[in-house]
Amino acid sequence: MSTSDKEAAIAGAAGAAAGTAGSIGAVAASGTVAGLGATGITSGLAAIGTVVGGGMATGLVITAAAPLAVGAAAYGLYKWLKD
Repeated sequence: MSTSDKEAAIAGAAGAAAGTAGSIGAVAASGTVAGLGATGITSGLAAIGTVVGGGMATGLVITAAAPLAVGAAAYGLYKWLKD
């Protein structure tokens, strides 16, 4: 693995970490009950899911996919700018 590839992997990991933190913050703040207790998480996921017409399960899919998308975007952006 070249140095450029290692740096790109680090950029992708940093992007995924930022996406994870953003997802947790969105869940904690979005619901009718703020916080990271059971009711806060449930209402936060449901609120995020209703943005696209779903419910709590849809909110879970969205919040799980967000860090992957941000990490992939950070990796691709780093590779594009570096090369």
